[in-house]
This record gives sequence, C-alpha cells and structure tokens, in this order.
Amino acid sequence: MDTAVTLRGRDFLSVADLDRSELLAVLDLAREIKAGRWQQRPLAGKFVAMLFQKPSNRTRVSFEVGIARLGGTAIALGEQDVQIGVRETVADAARVLERYVHLVVARLRHHADLSELARFARIPVVNALTEIEHPCQILADLLTIRERFGSLENRKVAYVGDGNNIAVSLSHAAASVGFQLRVITPAGYEPAAAGGLVLVSHDLAAVEGADVVYTDVWTSMGQEAERDERTAALAPYQVNAQLMARAPQAIFMHCLPARRGEEVTDEVIDGPASVVFDQAENRLYAQMALLALILE
Repeated sequence: MDTAVTLRGRDFLSVADLDRSELLAVLDLAREIKAGRWQQRPLAGKFVAMLFQKPSNRTRVSFEVGIARLGGTAIALGEQDVQIGVRETVADAARVLERYVHLVVARLRHHADLSELARFARIPVVNALTEIEHPCQILADLLTIRERFGSLENRKVAYVGDGNNIAVSLSHAAASVGFQLRVITPAGYEPAAAGGLVLVSHDLAAVEGADVVYTDVWTSMGQEAERDERTAALAPYQVNAQLMARAPQAIFMHCLPARRGEEVTDEVIDGPASVVFDQAENRLYAQMALLALILE
C-alpha cells in the first residue's frame, strides 16, 4: 500500500483514536478508492465479524459491500447470535472471535462493552456506533465536506439539535483537523465532549455564517421513553427553510435515517443544499479506506 501512514492492527473506537495525519490519510485513500484509482484487495483471504446489537441499514450494507470489494468475507452476527452479557461475557466473546476472524466491526448499545471487547480481543475492533460515538459516520462526513469545499481547515460547521454521539464525534474531529464546530442545542442537551474549537450555544443565531448545517434525530434508539419530552425541548431547533436562510451558502447534512417533519423538513432534506445521500455513499469509501489501512 503506497501510503506513508499505517493503521495496521489498530482499533478505531473513537475519532480521537486517530491524529490529524491519520485522519487525512483515511480521507485521501477514500478519495482514491471512490475515483477508481486504487483497486487493491488487502482483505483477500480475511474474515470480518459484523457484531450488531442495533438495527442497521447504511452501516451494515456499506461495510459488507466494502469488505467484499476489498476481497474479504463479512460474517453477520446479530444480537441473538452473540448474546454479550447474557450467554457469555464480553471477554469470552472477544477471545473466541479472535480465533476465527481478522477484525470485528461492532455496533453495540453500550460503549463500555465495546471498550471491553477491544481490550480482550487481540484483533482490531472498529466502532460501528455506540451511544457515545459514531466515528465511521464522521469519516464519511469529513470526506463529504472536503469534496464540497476542498479543505476542512477553518470550515464552520453548525450542528443543530441533540448533542448526541454524532455531536461528540464531530467535536473530536474538529479538535483534530481544525474546523470550527458550533453545537446549537437547548439547555440540558449539550454534548459530553467539547474542545477548543467547539462553541456550545442555545441561540439559533449561531448558525449564521456556517458552511455546514448538520442535524440528527432527536430521539435515538433506547431513548423512546423520553420521546415526548425531547420533542418538546428540541422543536424550536428544527432545521427548516427559515433556519437555513441564516446560512444561505451552507450545505445541509444528516447522518440518516431522518424523521422528516421533526428535526428537518422535507423542503430542506430534499432541497439543493442537501448532501445527505452523498454522505451515505461516502460511508462505503471511508470505511473501505479505514479497513484497508488497518488490515494491510
């Protein structure tokens, strides 16, 4: 592999696991893969376990297609197949999987379980989503932003809504690659992590001047009991035409799936500023690049 940066054998549990040069190396390789200029198969003869406790569409399909394109074989394991913490401990599951496969892609309910899986497995573990972070999504987001603007440095990203795992992962990315992140959210919904380039505000005026307006669902999986409370608190933070008018040059981003009519209107998500399906497509190339660098 013709890159000076290697992630060989590394876990990827958080955006913070990669420094600036490593993140940019993933994005550079993703760009080459997308353009058809890089067609190596570093996963030939290798097996990847896909351990998913949560339902998935984009994440599962993009990983399975990417693994196949890199020459590898994906093995899908649902919650009933590997009952972590029920039928066996996380440590035991890790020690078993490492004997069969070369890498685990895990989408788990609890980040603590993901950390324990990585601690006990002697093979790389990649975070495909937990309640704390969604780092693979952010790789696709960074690729999309760079495609649109040419660079990431000093870009202004306004994240509007619940300060969830996307907001946390974006805050790590901002600290690493140097874009400015504004998290605009009601009191009590701020993200757990924030760095020097992150501004947390309750004022929608903070959207002004943004290059990117980003939102996500207000109620994530596991928060259904809070749905009414969350909807009431976050309703003023809906991304609609009036909000986008505060940043007329901005693109609109959403990691999907979207609850149309709640956090975003049809007019915005289907409008000319929307790049949500570019983001979804870029999941494939960003994750292919990540796996190629880890399993080279």
